[in-house]
Amino acid sequence: MTVIIAHRGSAGTHPENTLPAFMEAVRSGADGIELDVHLTADQQLVVIHDESVDRTTDGKGLVRELTLEEIKELDAGSWFDKKYQATKISTLQEVLNLLLQMRFRGFLCIEIKTNKFHYPGIEEKISAVMTSKEWPFTYWYASFNLDSLEIMYEYEPDAQYDLIQKNALDKYQLVLDSSFIEGLHPSYDWIKQNPEIVKTFEKSLRPWTPNLYETMMSCFEKEFAGIITDFPEKALRARSRFKQ
Repeated sequence: MTVIIAHRGSAGTHPENTLPAFMEAVRSGADGIELDVHLTADQQLVVIHDESVDRTTDGKGLVRELTLEEIKELDAGSWFDKKYQATKISTLQEVLNLLLQMRFRGFLCIEIKTNKFHYPGIEEKISAVMTSKEWPFTYWYASFNLDSLEIMYEYEPDAQYDLIQKNALDKYQLVLDSSFIEGLHPSYDWIKQNPEIVKTFEKSLRPWTPNLYETMMSCFEKEFAGIITDFPEKALRARSRFKQ
């Protein structure tokens, strides 16, 4: 069965990578949740997609140049809808606390956002949080940056690791050649453009972001390991229709 992973929470219906988006992802019954982690100026792990706060808050600046206190002052919801104006950027720990409160039992895909800037020590910090206790859900790591996954593997050799790619032509080969990387998370465009590679690919494929009904159905037909979508509830409906 193709699992459904809520991209940045339920990013199509709520402000991405925020507690409301993660609450909706859990409520919808998504099999998994994906989020992105960066490091602040004072070495705090925060959940946001971009290297800067400009797109998804009312602030400006790079995450790595702002303190957690400064980041916490920002409105991370109004850009999506006025009713989310009280929404803040969360720390990784705050998201984990929410998942515990909501009794989430799926899996959490933690994307280490080091493809544009490699935060020194981010892997060790994420691993320290994730290994600090036993969670009732499972988790794994993904990144565009193979170096980050290799560093993380030193800390947690038993975790699952996946490489993300947009349109790179040779990245999939790194996944096939690697002994510890479980699968590839490619863009859906890459899937469409490389049918021959896809057909014979020996490891897991979880494309992002099939948001249209037709693309979701195509992924179910190809029996991919998973899809990473902005509309988890819609995807769950599509999957149950597909099964019928």
